[in-house]
Amino acid sequence: MNKINWNFDNTYSNLPESFISKTSPKPVKSPELVIFNYHLAKELSLDFSLTDKKDLSKLFSGNLLPKGSNTIAQAYAGHQFGHFTMLGDGRAVLIGEHISKNNERFDIQFKGSGQTAFSRNGDGRAALGPMLREYIISEAMHSLNVPTTRSLAVVKTGEDVVRENILQGAILTRVASSHLRVGTFQYAAMRNKESELRTLIDYTINRHYPNIKKSKNKAIDLLKVLIELQIDLVVNWMRVGFIHGVMNTDNMAISGETIDYGPCAFMDAYDPQTVFSSIDQFGRYSYSNQPNITKWNLARFAECLIPLIDPNKDKAIEIATETINNFDKNYEIKWINMMRDKLGLFGQDPKDLVLILDLLTWMHKNKADYTNTFCILMNENVQKNKIYEDENFIIWKKRWEERLKLNNNNPEKFLKLMRSVNPLIIPRNHKVEEALEAANNNNLSPLIKLIKILEKPYDKQQENIDYQSPAPLGNKKYQTFCGT
Repeated sequence: MNKINWNFDNTYSNLPESFISKTSPKPVKSPELVIFNYHLAKELSLDFSLTDKKDLSKLFSGNLLPKGSNTIAQAYAGHQFGHFTMLGDGRAVLIGEHISKNNERFDIQFKGSGQTAFSRNGDGRAALGPMLREYIISEAMHSLNVPTTRSLAVVKTGEDVVRENILQGAILTRVASSHLRVGTFQYAAMRNKESELRTLIDYTINRHYPNIKKSKNKAIDLLKVLIELQIDLVVNWMRVGFIHGVMNTDNMAISGETIDYGPCAFMDAYDPQTVFSSIDQFGRYSYSNQPNITKWNLARFAECLIPLIDPNKDKAIEIATETINNFDKNYEIKWINMMRDKLGLFGQDPKDLVLILDLLTWMHKNKADYTNTFCILMNENVQKNKIYEDENFIIWKKRWEERLKLNNNNPEKFLKLMRSVNPLIIPRNHKVEEALEAANNNNLSPLIKLIKILEKPYDKQQENIDYQSPAPLGNKKYQTFCGT
């Protein structure tokens, strides 16, 4: 195979044996490349320009492993819908850590590559639809400027996957800063070996946060860093109307990236209680509950660190609790500043919160589209909707226009700010489903077109209108599924 420039340096494999299971991707029958991310490959300093589709298919199915790879499955635990369980990579294999020319380290992981020691009676395989969904949404999130894992390739395996129906099998290649999770720390804490926990903290800090290497209390400083990163992340989710759908502690990355795109979706009509996941019966992971769950997950992370925060357990709990309790205030400040940006507001005014909440209340009451309401305020062309002629909206808009005049604001200035944070395009659920259905029937045109449109979500593009419109109203509630 031609020189691709793989540059593996597999440090995770040096952790205690309990953290890993040596394993290999299970060869597949007849791999076939569905989609490949040449943009991302370039960012990774990888050159596939002279690699043909057949070899790409072999490589990204695991049938042919690159030189220097060291394939392992990672152990971790997690609270899934509030219930603790021991987990691990049940259908994923980390093939190695690749170092780019910019000296950035990336995990390269196959998802759906067969059974591992952690499969728990599962087949370790994945279906085409969910793997393409992760490709679409993760790349869209990257273009929306939301911290995220990325997708490099999807390959069909030529084998069937049996779920409720018989589906086409597929493997996704996921790229991440790392796959360290809150659940990784929960796994270490459950083993009750302080030396392993210390090793894990040192590894995490060396890999992600070397600036706190010399900290007098690494555990508490790591907690503080993660709180801020997760606040930034969930504020970004709220900004674009993203609903993760499965915010288990094993799906909270220590890097601050969005990880695991199972039953995720984007909100159309604004409703804080929006849930799409078929398994979220009580709205635990609803749009409005995402900040609360983020804090809850961080509290579980803090619990793992107690032995390292202070030798006196009571004092350690007190310090951890005080640190976690800063979440609400910090989140509120960052959320309101994000909403100010969405409305083009500079500076602060005591009435800002009321102005913001009044708009959201109006949107909820009138079932206004979340994304398109901000497009309307930016005078961007979207399909005409009579709700924006509503008297209450017109009154609110006058209040907003008065507020815009503060702090030497002008249209050029506030529109520039608004356009930097308000997407014109999001992955509309019905468009994603159309693309997935067509791909399942071997028609990749809608998928390729959708991915191209989503590459520039803040730019005016021809054909925008078709991708800006929410799904036509119907009686059937849109649902997403885990895909496992």
